[in-house]
Amino acid sequence: MAVSLVLSESAGPGITLLTLNRAEKRNALSVELVQALLAALAAAENDPAQRVLILSGAGPVFCAGLDLAEAADPARAHQSAGLIGEVLRRLSESRLVTIAVVRGAAIAGGAGLMSACDFAFAEESAQIGYPETRRGLVAALVMTFLRRQLRERDARRILLTGELFSGRHAEVIGLVNEALKADQLMPAALQTAAAVLQGGPEAVARTKQLLARLWPSPLAADLERAMGTHLETRQSAEIQEGIAAFREKRPPKWAPGK
Repeated sequence: MAVSLVLSESAGPGITLLTLNRAEKRNALSVELVQALLAALAAAENDPAQRVLILSGAGPVFCAGLDLAEAADPARAHQSAGLIGEVLRRLSESRLVTIAVVRGAAIAGGAGLMSACDFAFAEESAQIGYPETRRGLVAALVMTFLRRQLRERDARRILLTGELFSGRHAEVIGLVNEALKADQLMPAALQTAAAVLQGGPEAVARTKQLLARLWPSPLAADLERAMGTHLETRQSAEIQEGIAAFREKRPPKWAPGK
């Protein structure tokens, strides 16, 4: 019997809990996992009784980012990139209020999922970061969210250095709402969900819509602009070397810049 890559269950009236269920691969974002997440999100959105979605990860890690085997495969680059862009947009623009619960680590595309949600709660000791440049990639798609959420200096530091940082630091720079102990994460998410449910369903949905429209440029337009850079780097020689170095646990041997 096939194991579902995304588990869906009720976390209370009006609240859907989706759990990434690829723990043996640190919930890495394969094409199949992202497709399953999009389907589960659509099912929750199509149920008028659901108003809040909580996103979590099975096992010790929320999400380790792109499946690196697929990331290095030019034949899957367009499909994978399109799906990643779509799930980030859908989490952000969903009529549901979305809440990320981050244990262990949220890396690269995993940190992107977290950034796309309306609220984020992270374990204090969680490792968070966007190390794409160290793999020969550009964090183009998730950059569309970071520019909306962080001061420019903080965004430049975490994107240009690729350094990992703690959940506590993520709270300090405003990337997550709160950094908490592991056993406090789900209670905090449920408390926030309960507060959201006190508002009128239409008023909450329209508030989300207006928040999106008030930005100088629409999210969809920013994602479209970012997609070109994302696809170019997904098919570059640098990503092949970056992923090989990561797998072989050695420093990458970058060719001189142009």
